Amino acid sequence: MLSGCTILLFLILDVAFPFKPQIQYSTQIIAADGTTLHAFLSKDDKWRMYAQASEITPLLRKTLIYKEDRYFYFHPGINPFAMLRAAINNIFTGRRTSGASTITMQVVRLLEPERRTYLNKLKESLRAVQLELHYSKEEILQFYLNLVPYGGNIEGIRAASLLYFGKAPQLLSLAEITALTIIPNRPSSLRPGTRNDALKLARNEWLKRFENDHLFEKTLTEDAKEEPLHVRRLAAPALAPHFALRLKKDFPGQPVIQTNLKAQLQHQIETQVKNSVNRLQAMNIHNAAVLVVNNETMAVEAYVGSADFKNPFDGGQVDGIRAVRSPGSTLKPLLYATAFDKGFITPKSVLNDVPSNFGGYEPENFDQHFNGAVTTEFALANSLNIPAVKVLKEISTPVLIDKLKKSGFKTIDRQSKDLGLSMILGGCGVTLEELTRLFAAFANEGELRPLSYQKAGEKPGKGHAIISKEASYLITNILTQITRPDLPTNFDNTFHLPKIAWKTGTSYGKRDAWSIGYNRRYTVGVWVGNFSGEGVPELSGANIATPLLFSIFNALDYNSPKGWYKIPENISMRKVCAASGDIPSDFCDHQITDDYIMGVSAYRKCQHMRWVFTDMPGKISYCTYCLPEDGYEKRAYPNLAPELISYYELQKLPYQKLPPHNPACSRVFHEGAPLIVSPNEGSEYYIRKDEPQQIQLACQTASDVQEVFWYVNDKLSKKALPHEGIFISPPLGRVKISCSDDKGRNSNIWITVKRM
Repeated sequence: MLSGCTILLFLILDVAFPFKPQIQYSTQIIAADGTTLHAFLSKDDKWRMYAQASEITPLLRKTLIYKEDRYFYFHPGINPFAMLRAAINNIFTGRRTSGASTITMQVVRLLEPERRTYLNKLKESLRAVQLELHYSKEEILQFYLNLVPYGGNIEGIRAASLLYFGKAPQLLSLAEITALTIIPNRPSSLRPGTRNDALKLARNEWLKRFENDHLFEKTLTEDAKEEPLHVRRLAAPALAPHFALRLKKDFPGQPVIQTNLKAQLQHQIETQVKNSVNRLQAMNIHNAAVLVVNNETMAVEAYVGSADFKNPFDGGQVDGIRAVRSPGSTLKPLLYATAFDKGFITPKSVLNDVPSNFGGYEPENFDQHFNGAVTTEFALANSLNIPAVKVLKEISTPVLIDKLKKSGFKTIDRQSKDLGLSMILGGCGVTLEELTRLFAAFANEGELRPLSYQKAGEKPGKGHAIISKEASYLITNILTQITRPDLPTNFDNTFHLPKIAWKTGTSYGKRDAWSIGYNRRYTVGVWVGNFSGEGVPELSGANIATPLLFSIFNALDYNSPKGWYKIPENISMRKVCAASGDIPSDFCDHQITDDYIMGVSAYRKCQHMRWVFTDMPGKISYCTYCLPEDGYEKRAYPNLAPELISYYELQKLPYQKLPPHNPACSRVFHEGAPLIVSPNEGSEYYIRKDEPQQIQLACQTASDVQEVFWYVNDKLSKKALPHEGIFISPPLGRVKISCSDDKGRNSNIWITVKRM
């Protein structure tokens, strides 16, 4: 009856005063192979690293239990016989000669340290029974091994094995295990690194006991006694600091964070980045960041946030993977892929790379030169700016912004209301992480999937298609070309050139250099620059970032066994006119093959030439209205866009011009009115009173125009050649600017002129 009441009272006390250990562990970042990448102090500044059950080897368990508590698996938390023996010895000797604490009681004392009194001993015993009631023996043993002190601020077997022997607990030898099990009893006199001789003697005494009690085979203990003891305090693992800090913040309170990072690869790329930046410092370039993603699993296998985390002068602690920077030209592949999917263009479609005005926005190419009519693949491979802006205007900025939002570009999402055509040339904010994930989607045939940082408990994320397989294939084909200006000069030898698709980018002011590449196995993103935002004249994606990208790929996956991409079923080939990229017509005598997406790519007949009626000498052209009954012939002339004609005139390039129209013709034309490119529609101009300025009037016209007439507020101001720029002093207020050509076609715009 008394026993039953005692048990009932204990159970009531157990409910009233529950024992729930709250242990503050050090955060450990673990690599894919199980090695520790990085470790942080706990909140109370202890190296208290959580050891998982799998790290407690049978050898460690057997050694510890023999030394500390031989009846651990048989008692309920307290050992009455050991307590009775200790009490008798203490009474007869008058001092404490032996202890009776079990491993469970030691765990209680480590969790709730108290002064060593008989009352606290009773409380400790009750707590030990309570602990046994709620936890298994293996869990209690794990508690002990995670909390046992090793001197200083080192606690737990894992922290001790890493900081003294530089290895995980499961890799410890019997000699090392024995040394670690005896240190907690005498942490000062047996301190590793300073009292190694005393520690070795104590270790060998215990090994002799093991041998005498036949705990282990004699050969094992003999070998352990002969094993030298080279132990010293080591620095805690500190690889991938930016990555480690990120995960520690993302998963607060999680003692062990299993990741997909590969320790050897991480160390290798950290070294490559550091060496690369060391060579660039003479140019005043001080930092770089690299992200490596496995395309099959989307696992992040290397994460280098800066060249040197410990360098405070150059912003070493800034995480370049997540820093928001200008993307330069790196978004162009997504733009062209979107245009492919909408059927607007194909790789051989011709775009005009000529000076253009987009409502006041006049972009230039990186080299400040223009190339005239170029193919889409040439425009992308050479990263030409004007064709990209033209394509963006065609598909519309909101369409591209929506694509980028769906691709996880957070800064662009926030900036979306303020973005315009300049975004495709770097007028927006992105991170290296976002860009690398986007290019991994190209590597995965258009499927965008989330990056995988954690190994344990993180299922592979499902993706969604941002572009079609077909568009992705076309983009990859273009980005694989090696005849392009962003190929570094010292990589022209194909022995050093990895088989990858890649795109470079350089931001305005030469503040950011990008190079992002992929093959079937990996996607690698590289950023080089200064975290301060300081521009450097020599900085470019081609010559600064791409050599590092190639170097990483050559070390990572030089001879990839995965092969290359296969042509999707919906991609086919067709003959197109080389002059336009459209379906050949009767004029097209130069035809080439072009890839296209069946059922998607537009089917346009080529119109790069047109029939024109002229007199027999070819001096005058006729329209159907003024065509004579005889004395004429039909001739083919180039059907050039007004902007291309302006470019040819500006560069003084020869081209076949249409003969002047029949001066006797009275027909009024309506289509093909002049396009006013200066001034800009709706613009405001401020003129100084003491120094009045003039504004330029310029237009682009059809090829059959010989003369234009400029009007200001419906009054004739000047007449000029079609591609001649003229200057006027406009009146104040709202001003109407009109331009009429010699065919009677007219365009109007309005501007506002104010005095400063």
